[in-house]
Amino acid sequence: MAAVLRAALLGAALGCAAAALIPAADVKVEVLQKPFLCHRRTKWGDMMLVHYEGYLERDGSMFHSTHKHNNGQPMWFTLGIREAIKGWDKGLKDMCVGEKRKLTIPPALAYGKEGKGKIPPESTLIFNIDLLEIRNGPRSHESFQEMDLNDDWKLSKQEVKIYLKKEFEKHGAVIFKRCTRRHQHLFIQLRN
Repeated sequence: MAAVLRAALLGAALGCAAAALIPAADVKVEVLQKPFLCHRRTKWGDMMLVHYEGYLERDGSMFHSTHKHNNGQPMWFTLGIREAIKGWDKGLKDMCVGEKRKLTIPPALAYGKEGKGKIPPESTLIFNIDLLEIRNGPRSHESFQEMDLNDDWKLSKQEVKIYLKKEFEKHGAVIFKRCTRRHQHLFIQLRN
């Protein structure tokens, strides 16, 4: 009985040690195109405007493309806050505008055991991603300090109005194009 117990414990210990030696699957990043000059690289919290195509590794079928869906418009997302799958957060850091990358993302960093929509469970995904623009993302602490003009740790409607008006003037039509009619109405009110 003691020998069986020792053998079971030894087997469990060796199994744990072997599992510890197997590295977790990570994102494979291939740079397909690099710009000649890179003035800025993406970092956590940045907003990225991208065009992308997503494929299933198992059969190469496309499950999404910003060129074919979303009226052909690129997509904005914020890096590092899990707005997209974990594999994107890992694979798109330190990217330059004009750079194109191919990411091969294991299931653990994509949709895992559940899958999602056209993506079956335990699917490795391949993305071809083209970075079009980088902007500073919302920095809540910095933004709050900029808005809190009287340093009372409270935001009045007037302080928010002044901040939004400055942001609108800074970014002008770029923000205006992406707004709904309701937002456009708000910005027109702020301008006046």
